[in-house]
Amino acid sequence: MPPTDAPNYLDPRTLAAIGPIDLRARMIVEGMMTGMHRSPMEGVSVEFAQHRQYTPGDDTRFLDWKVYGKTDKLYLKQYQKETNLDMVVLVDASGSMRYGSTRGTVATGSKRAVSGMSWSKYDHAASLAAAMCHLALRQQDRASVVLFTDEIKTATRLSNSHDHWRTIVSALSSAESLEVSEPGESSSGDNPGAGRPPGRTDLSRMFDQAVARLNRRSLVVLISDLFDDIQTIERGLAMFKFRRHDVIVLQTLDPAELDFPFRSPSQFLGLEAEGRLNLDPQALRSSYLEALQSHLDQVEQVARRFRFDYVLLNTSDPLGPALSHFMARRDAGIGKKR
Repeated sequence: MPPTDAPNYLDPRTLAAIGPIDLRARMIVEGMMTGMHRSPMEGVSVEFAQHRQYTPGDDTRFLDWKVYGKTDKLYLKQYQKETNLDMVVLVDASGSMRYGSTRGTVATGSKRAVSGMSWSKYDHAASLAAAMCHLALRQQDRASVVLFTDEIKTATRLSNSHDHWRTIVSALSSAESLEVSEPGESSSGDNPGAGRPPGRTDLSRMFDQAVARLNRRSLVVLISDLFDDIQTIERGLAMFKFRRHDVIVLQTLDPAELDFPFRSPSQFLGLEAEGRLNLDPQALRSSYLEALQSHLDQVEQVARRFRFDYVLLNTSDPLGPALSHFMARRDAGIGKKR
């Protein structure tokens, strides 16, 4: 069980917004049980696939007697199995994801908002992960949550069991335990956890580890601010594409990162042990916004090039409507291609 003071990462309003949505895979999946996703294995199911001419030894139960009556030839009905989906949600828990300029009431009705604590990018990412896993488990699909910083730190098993939801919530709520000490920092003292930032982002290493873990074609959901080199991101997505995985990229940013509203000269603290810098925000705002927009455009272009879904999410926006709109648009797009 997660701790009693853990944030409520799946708000009832988010559940209501995503309630009518189905989580579908673009690719043909290879499942182990009957579900709602198309399988490459033919068999008996509700969806007709094609006819095949009868050959001696075939099961006569699947003969289409209507076709025989019209053509005087024996044909078998073949059906497409519907199967379950494996969904792996990669959640960035690195230092930069701990930034938050908004309150929890803006994005969700969480318990954290009651205590007045800020709503960080990680909180938003964890809520996204919880919502996606809720969709998968509701459909009897297998889900797994993976938390990473400079590497994969923790991962739940792939499961669709009834009690797996507790495991997922517990993993999402345990991000604080992923913190690491800065070089030379002592862990002794009255508050040994003080000043220990989470790990740096290293998407290259994480991509290598994640791809190695996936034994069969899956739906991969990447939730991160994606503050890393664009070549690293491109290489990682290319590996998923080569292994024929489907990917949803959910880039999660704080409104202050998107708008850079700072005015007075201030000291800026790097959240991944980069140190402190004294800066004049107004002097660099234009250059910052230009560089940020260039990076966002490149990330989206890379995702689209591999035909992966991409959406930029602002942590100040309510999660339910944004996720519902995205998933409905994705589902409609998949339906047209079928």
